[in-house]
Amino acid sequence: MAGPRVAIIGVWLESNRQAPVAHEADFRSFYQLEGPEILAAAREASPFIIGEAAAFVKTMDATGPWQPVPILLAACHPHGPIDGRLMDNYLAKIRAGLAAAGPLDAVYVANHGAMIATDRDDPDGEVIALAREFAGPRGRVIVTLDLHGNISERMVENADLIVGYRTNPHVDYIERGEEAALGLRLMLAGLADPKSAFIRLPLTPASVSLLTASGPYGDMIDFGNRRRAELAGDILNVSVFGGFVFSDSSKNGVAIVVTARRDVARARMLAREIAERGWRDLPRWKKTLTPLSRAVEIALARNRKPVIFSDSGDNPGGGGTGRTTELLSALVRAGAQDVLIGSFFDPPLAAAAHRAGVGGRLVAKFNTLPGLPCDVPFEAEAEVVGLHHGTFVGRLGYAQGRTLKLGPSAALRIGGVTAIVISDRSQTADPGFFEIFGLDIGKAHTVAVKSRGHFRAGFIPWFPPEQVYEVDTAGLTSPVLERLQLSRIPRPSYPLDEAVAWTPPAGW
Repeated sequence: MAGPRVAIIGVWLESNRQAPVAHEADFRSFYQLEGPEILAAAREASPFIIGEAAAFVKTMDATGPWQPVPILLAACHPHGPIDGRLMDNYLAKIRAGLAAAGPLDAVYVANHGAMIATDRDDPDGEVIALAREFAGPRGRVIVTLDLHGNISERMVENADLIVGYRTNPHVDYIERGEEAALGLRLMLAGLADPKSAFIRLPLTPASVSLLTASGPYGDMIDFGNRRRAELAGDILNVSVFGGFVFSDSSKNGVAIVVTARRDVARARMLAREIAERGWRDLPRWKKTLTPLSRAVEIALARNRKPVIFSDSGDNPGGGGTGRTTELLSALVRAGAQDVLIGSFFDPPLAAAAHRAGVGGRLVAKFNTLPGLPCDVPFEAEAEVVGLHHGTFVGRLGYAQGRTLKLGPSAALRIGGVTAIVISDRSQTADPGFFEIFGLDIGKAHTVAVKSRGHFRAGFIPWFPPEQVYEVDTAGLTSPVLERLQLSRIPRPSYPLDEAVAWTPPAGW
């Protein structure tokens, strides 16, 4: 038995409208795969592609015969809007591949959900609509998305099942890929004919408010999945999307997508319950940051437990440049000791360190290349204390089991501060960013990372929540939304506006 024919497509990008435009070279720096190379990458023991796509393929392999039709998987590290012409090119490749595929039983879409283009706001919706066009009314369209996705009506209307992450930090890629594949198997076996309900709230919180271990967002997700369990199998999936405020798009807003096996009334009932719960918690969506001056004081204090700082304004995982030096320069100038800080995206500096060699000394010049106003140059005498090619398998948290490729990398000691420099822009959310140089995180007095939230899972063995500080720094991912030029988010929207009203959809 040959099994169902399932196409595989996806354009994965989280877009920060303030960040530079994403071009094809930016996608190729992560991956751009076509045809059989998609399956080869997905089936690797430590895949470098997004975890849910790999898990979908492996779960379909494990649960019966199927005929995968791999067409295009392209992914870019969080960046700015995708170039509109490049998006058109990707859509053309997908269209041609789907047309050549012949009859399909299903299309699997592996997108992020918070992509915008230079000339439109909903390219994710375009990809999903294209999947529906070729799947037809009887075929199935299965979608996996990051919980920071910004959800449009078009995305929901054209999908049979949308599966969003449930954890932030994201440590459930594999489970969500498995859930998508198993959901498809249920549909193909005639055990589910999904119907979805969708509510978007006028609520656009900063990403630091979207942790799931505690807080109003985690409470919404927990409540929704407890109610799902209580509804005796009527609900196939509950996905609560926190959104990505930095996309600044018309589809921004915390969104609830509930998919019932057959009865849309059940889905609407639960979607409304979840939305009302989140709305009642409105004041809890605001969060207080640690001022930079206070962070320096903490770093200088000796009689305390070790701490970890989030350089929250410059998170490459949210489109940050990975180049701001505000926190580094403050710690160096204050004479802080036993500090590890990473990771700075600066290929020229990494190359200079490799030329100097381990034990060599150089004037470390950060940001010699042109950049944004937040990418302030900084230079200091430094010793090269470690060099690495930058490829390793993640050990903890969001990167566990995935192959990371940072390019030529270096550890530079500047006084009492050891700074990590990399050649491919990535957030420092795994201990491997330090450990590949033989650095012992457990011996550091202070660790500082360019990461918004994923570092919490990667560094939890050393830093429980009470030893974590989110520092108010400048950059493209500053959680202080009042500093941003946001013009496309539907207004009013909390917390950008205080006076915001919401009522559930009529008849729900």
